[in-house]
Amino acid sequence: MWMISTFNEWDPLEAIVVGSATHANWPTTDPVFAEEGQRTLWKDSPVPSGPVPQSITDQANRELDTLCETLLRLSVTVHRPQPMNFVETQGMYNYCPRDRLLVWNDIIVDVNMMYPCRDQEIQNYSRLLAQARQVVTMPRDQGLVLDAANVCRLGDTWLFLESASGNHAAYEWLLGQFPQVNIELCNFYAGVHIDSTIVPLREGLVMLNADRVTPQNCPRAFNDWEKIWVTDDMIVPQDFYQYPYASKWIAMNLLSVDPETVIMDAAQIQLIDLLKKHRISAIPLTLSHSRTLGGGFHCVTLDTRRQHA
Repeated sequence: MWMISTFNEWDPLEAIVVGSATHANWPTTDPVFAEEGQRTLWKDSPVPSGPVPQSITDQANRELDTLCETLLRLSVTVHRPQPMNFVETQGMYNYCPRDRLLVWNDIIVDVNMMYPCRDQEIQNYSRLLAQARQVVTMPRDQGLVLDAANVCRLGDTWLFLESASGNHAAYEWLLGQFPQVNIELCNFYAGVHIDSTIVPLREGLVMLNADRVTPQNCPRAFNDWEKIWVTDDMIVPQDFYQYPYASKWIAMNLLSVDPETVIMDAAQIQLIDLLKKHRISAIPLTLSHSRTLGGGFHCVTLDTRRQHA
């Protein structure tokens, strides 16, 4: 039996990777990251460059450790990425393992990321890769661009967000690699990842970012699902240091432990109460630098085994 086994975003969680902020760095030599200042809608401060301040990485690591302790108390096996000095390698960080690898069934997809420097993060997951039945590597020289967090897994259906971090060529490539999966193309958000826009909570129930998703562009996969529409006034915007690498909608970025339990931002009182009405209990935790570092509770984790019926 392979240790990797996960089909969707909500089955009971058994094993997971939790990221690390150690040696986090804003790349200075990555040609795509260098264009961030031209793409961003935020104009009040410049895009950061160089090592992330130690005070931020220290606090982020303390909060990631608290997340690990919480998961361990829930009987979840926790893995951490191997360390790397991203300042020396001109990489980025281990903070968001969700971006780096796409896991489905007992297969891991080694994607070709939007920021080329982030491809080096694969070196920190050698033990994880050894647990998969198959590792599929996306070609690096065919114009394919994909961050794994552009894909939302609903079992044998995936949602693929076509955006700056996932292009149509990568979508076509995934279709060829996974003919057994129905992959639905989505175009409701041109930014980056899907997991602050679409949050499936269990089979038949999904939380949707009402600023980006409408009844007209909502994925067909949710035609018969109950929908929780999250509007702007429900969100408590989080603070950030100098530059917001994630929008306030990172508040929706939660981790499902099982169909009745999630881990989410403690400040989102309205969302927590709303989920309670749908028989979902929230474990409130804090990631103070989720906007600074660009990752909420779904981003900073990568589930590798869920109990599938």
